Amino acid sequence: MSQAASSPAAPAAVPEQAAPDNPRLARLGLSEKAGFAIGDFGFNLYWTSIASFLAVFYTDVFGLPAAVAGTMLLVTKIVDALTDPVVGALADRTRSRWGKFRPWLLLGALPMAAAGVLTFTTPDLGESGKIVYAYITYSAMMLAYSVLSTPYSSLSGVMTAHPQERNTLISLRFIAAFAGMTFVNKYTLPLVEWLGQGNEQLGWQLTMALYGAIACAIFAVTFFFTRERIVPPPAQKTRVRDDLRDLLHNRPWLILIALAMVIMLTITLRGGSSYYYFKYYVERPDLISNYLAAQALALAAGAALTPLLTRYVDKTRLLVILMAIVGTLSVAFYFVPRDAIWLMFTLNILISLALGPKSPLAWSMYADSADYNEWRTGRRATAMTFSAATCAQKLGGALGSALMLWTLAVFGYVANQAQASQTGIALLQTVVPGVFALLAALLVSFYPLNNARLEKIQAQIRERERARE
Repeated sequence: MSQAASSPAAPAAVPEQAAPDNPRLARLGLSEKAGFAIGDFGFNLYWTSIASFLAVFYTDVFGLPAAVAGTMLLVTKIVDALTDPVVGALADRTRSRWGKFRPWLLLGALPMAAAGVLTFTTPDLGESGKIVYAYITYSAMMLAYSVLSTPYSSLSGVMTAHPQERNTLISLRFIAAFAGMTFVNKYTLPLVEWLGQGNEQLGWQLTMALYGAIACAIFAVTFFFTRERIVPPPAQKTRVRDDLRDLLHNRPWLILIALAMVIMLTITLRGGSSYYYFKYYVERPDLISNYLAAQALALAAGAALTPLLTRYVDKTRLLVILMAIVGTLSVAFYFVPRDAIWLMFTLNILISLALGPKSPLAWSMYADSADYNEWRTGRRATAMTFSAATCAQKLGGALGSALMLWTLAVFGYVANQAQASQTGIALLQTVVPGVFALLAALLVSFYPLNNARLEKIQAQIRERERARE
């Protein structure tokens, strides 16, 4: 595994018992960890609805052609992704009695709820009018999502820098995230049917209104139960272009950006194609909710195991191993017979277990790259670091959705009819995400911040802080 240029001789790592008098290495209470973690349950009421159901909503309910929907998802997500660094720059420069990032959770909650309802509303318009409406409402939804998600993700980077506490905090976050994913995957379609009472369009609208109300309450909990401890150096005054230049010279961060895009392609293709796979390839649409729920539960279990795994295996090496497993099993999935339902569910659970630790590991690495940037330059831009990562995730998700819908169009997909060719649907659920997972394993192997290097970096940052006191 390649390493960055060697650093000057560093003092011994700060021992864990030093944490009580060092806010950077704070041990977090259970209520604060839970308060932060539950926020991602709220985000997944939207993120999972988008990843698992928005494509099929646009093609089978809203009435857009698959190719048009794919292009719309990609174009709007590219524009949206470019707003993430802007939100990050604003958040880094926010000054309030509640910190830099927490106030944004209250500011963005209601706009997010309203935009979610409008996105899943089907107006009585012609095809051109529907396309324009979809572009506007989905763009508004993702802009509101950026205003919320970038500060929320950045919050984990300033609550503590204690390596194991950070791993645990982010693991709990993704347990909550996958719990939200499980809830959405299991209950969204039944809720649409129940709330709509036969009117599928009304059902989607009311379901998103319910999700919006729940999410607003959750974001308020996160605001009140968390605390920001790590602040930039007191004399730091930087311009946005300085922050961007720092990131472009931050090798660990650059690797993580590429990794985020590739892994989101893997996740989006697996989640988004599941509906099409079971409805048109397996011809068992009744299994969709249970399949997605099993997937989300296995992801949550994998995330829960992350703190234990990182005690014994360096997180960089662990991520390489896990993504290699995901890739290998995904390719093997292609050869499962259509009537071997038990094998489909088994492979799905195994793949998801291996994929589960990806999120806590990667987001912990983003926080580490912010520390690395502070150590290297003397400047800290936490939100800018996380916003660019979120940008890469959105681009990866958009490319995944667009690739899926374009592939369906190439293979002659027609909504709610038997498909002439089912090969493309099978590839989208199996081989294609598998190849991207193997590419992710290769990318991680170049990441230079192992545990030993991070301990030296944290120790040197603390020495500088002591020198300023």
